[in-house]
Amino acid sequence: MNTPHTEASAFAVCINNEGYPASLEVGKIYEILVDESADFHGYFRVIDESGEDYAYAKTRFYPLSIPDALERALFRAA
Repeated sequence: MNTPHTEASAFAVCINNEGYPASLEVGKIYEILVDESADFHGYFRVIDESGEDYAYAKTRFYPLSIPDALERALFRAA
């Protein structure tokens, strides 16, 4: 699907990968992609371990607030 990233970044750490052990890693930080429809239905859209973006229930993640310097470092590493 590859939704374009156009707004401020948001990140979340995976806290539950039950049923998706090959797609999500517990403890890994994922960038939340902008998807108003997914958000409205209680999902976050993230690029998972397959390299594609998918919507997963928000309950699988803990939202994070990270400093700008860390965000820049994460994007540089990607």
